[in-house]
Amino acid sequence: MPRVLSSEDVEDFRRRLCVAAEGLFAERGPEAVTMRELATAMGVSPMTPYRYFQDKDAILAAVRAAAFTRFAEALEAGMGQAGDPIVRSRQAGMAYIEFALAQPQAYRLMFDLNQPTEADYPELQAAVARARRTMTVHVEGMIRAGLLEGDAEMIGHMFWSVLHGMLMLQITGKLAPTIDPQTLRRQMFATLLRGLGLPEP
Repeated sequence: MPRVLSSEDVEDFRRRLCVAAEGLFAERGPEAVTMRELATAMGVSPMTPYRYFQDKDAILAAVRAAAFTRFAEALEAGMGQAGDPIVRSRQAGMAYIEFALAQPQAYRLMFDLNQPTEADYPELQAAVARARRTMTVHVEGMIRAGLLEGDAEMIGHMFWSVLHGMLMLQITGKLAPTIDPQTLRRQMFATLLRGLGLPEP
């Protein structure tokens, strides 16, 4: 008879399973990974993961929710440091870059993947909304300070789109060998900031 698991046991196994799944999902794509392979990676029987998750899609949702939460925490910490609105915006950008380059597997599962069932997982939806909020809150600060005019959500998505595109090209090795990623980011944002009437970094 299987022993009764405490809530701590359940959360610990779920966390460890998500860590193992993140690597497999990012390496091979969620579609190519089976529940049996996830069980093998954990050193447990093929049916054990089903005691903790309904199916593979639920595991993917949990993996992505955890990644979005870590991402949001990193950007919130960057924006929480002392400084004027422009400094806080730059700190948010640096936190974004550091997260993407330090955790490329998580980053790709967050933004380079379409999970059609996302709406079925409230925890994932909340994590996505929290992360999306970090894309605009620093812009709102600059608007309130009179440093910037316009729609905060649109401007936030402009910054986000540019930064994401550059980082994905870097992470996937698609930049030309002659292009230095840091120089590209610096020149791209200098151009964008000039257009918005903000001082260059």
